[in-house]
Order: sequence, then C-alpha cells, then structure tokens
Amino acid sequence: MDKENTVKYKSFEFAKRIVNLYKYLTAKKKKFVLSNSNTTERSVGK
Repeated sequence: MDKENTVKYKSFEFAKRIVNLYKYLTAKKKKFVLSNSNTTERSVGK
C-alpha cells in the first residue's frame, strides 16, 4: 500500500469514528455536539 492510500484509509477510518462518536453522544447522552445554535446566531449578528 503506498503512502497516499494509507493516508486516505486512515482519514476515512477517523471520519467513521467521529460519526460514531456523534451518534453515541446524541443517542445515549442527549448532549449537543460541536456547536450550539445560540452561539452561532450571536456571532453572525455582531
């Protein structure tokens, strides 16, 4: 496997782990992940 494919594979695996973490946190922990709509709206309005 050449270097480019290794990076591509590892990046894809990492992305899948992030998606699974998001699903776990939203389903089991009922937490907001990565952003809060209130802070986004405030920063745009300034």
